[in-house]
Amino acid sequence: LFVFERAGQQCFWMKNTLIPLSIAFLADDGRIVNIESMKPQTLDGHCSKEPVRYALEMNEGWFARKGLAAGAKVRGLPAAR
Repeated sequence: LFVFERAGQQCFWMKNTLIPLSIAFLADDGRIVNIESMKPQTLDGHCSKEPVRYALEMNEGWFARKGLAAGAKVRGLPAAR
């Protein structure tokens, strides 16, 4: 879980990562804004579609297996400062 000081457009890449991951970008209230699949060892940018406070990386396909998609809410996030 990545927690950012302020909400903003956040972008990730996979330069030195050896396994495929999925990333969910989360608004202040825990709403999933968008989920992106990320291929290992690439410099492709994967960005939030709107300003977010959190990003959660999991193994590729984890969100789909749990039935989570854009609009779902994640609870238990650390409070934004």
